[in-house]
Amino acid sequence: MVSAKHAVVLNFPNVNLSFRDFFPEKCRVVKTMKKLFFLSLFLPLYLIADVVSLDINEFEKSIKNRTYVVDIRTPEEWKQTGIIENSVPLTFFNSDGSYNVSAFIQKLKKMGIDKNRPLILVCRSATRTKMVGDFLSNKLGYKKVYQLKGGILNWIAHNKPLIRYR
Repeated sequence: MVSAKHAVVLNFPNVNLSFRDFFPEKCRVVKTMKKLFFLSLFLPLYLIADVVSLDINEFEKSIKNRTYVVDIRTPEEWKQTGIIENSVPLTFFNSDGSYNVSAFIQKLKKMGIDKNRPLILVCRSATRTKMVGDFLSNKLGYKKVYQLKGGILNWIAHNKPLIRYR
């Protein structure tokens, strides 16, 4: 099976065709299978979660204590709503549902976040942060992983400020 990542491109003058052009339904199936595989990895973790959900007040207190806030949504989402001031936009899932755990961890390390440093994750509604946070704490040994309860939607519902993402 040819994966979407390894698409064959046929180049003719003024024509570019790929595997996706001939088999779009197979590409959708591959993307869906990737998502299901990822969910199957994280579903057991969801049941034994170590990620702590912070309400708005707890979240704001943590920000004042200079806890790192990482917004794991996609650039499209950041542009739609903006981001929380001083948060770091760092996508975990790409818009097609793919992910690269090692690249994400390397970026966290570059930010100075190690397994013992507190980290708050933010996504749209706290679903992705729950999965990613559980993975970080249960599989990779991060000690202090938190999430904003209800995600950015909860932040917006409480009329909290956002800054424009560039």
